[in-house]
Amino acid sequence: MALKIRLARGGSKKRPYYSVVVADARAPRDGRFIEKIGAYNPLLAKDDEKRFHIDAERAKHWLSKGAQPTDRVARFLSTLDLVKWERGNNPNKGKPGKKAQERMEELKAKAEEAKAAAEAPAEEAPAEEAPAEEKSE
Repeated sequence: MALKIRLARGGSKKRPYYSVVVADARAPRDGRFIEKIGAYNPLLAKDDEKRFHIDAERAKHWLSKGAQPTDRVARFLSTLDLVKWERGNNPNKGKPGKKAQERMEELKAKAEEAKAAAEAPAEEAPAEEAPAEEKSE
C-alpha cells in the first residue's frame, strides 16, 4: 500500500482549513485516512505559530514506514528538517500554448511580408525615376 502525507481540506466555502493526514495514495483527498498528524490554516499570518503545526514524532514514524509527502507538505516538513525540499523547476510553464504560438508565427509571417513589400517598392522607385528624368531632358 502506497502511503501519502497530504492535506485534507476542511472548513467552509472560501474559508479553508487543512488537516495533515497520512492516507492511502488511492483514497480521495478528503476521504478515508489512516491518521491525522497535524493541521494547516492558510488564513492566519505567515509568522503565526498556529498557522502550521504537526506532530513531528508521528511524521518521522510515517516517513520511516515509506510515506511520501506531497509537495506542499514536504515544504512544511523541510522547516522541521524532516525532509529535504527543493523548489520545482518547470521551464515549460511560462511558455505560451499551441494556439498562441501559431498566432505569433502568423504575425511574424505578416510582418515579414509587409517588410518585404515596403522594401520592394523602395528599390523599384528609383529605377522608375531615372528613365523619367531622361525623358524630361
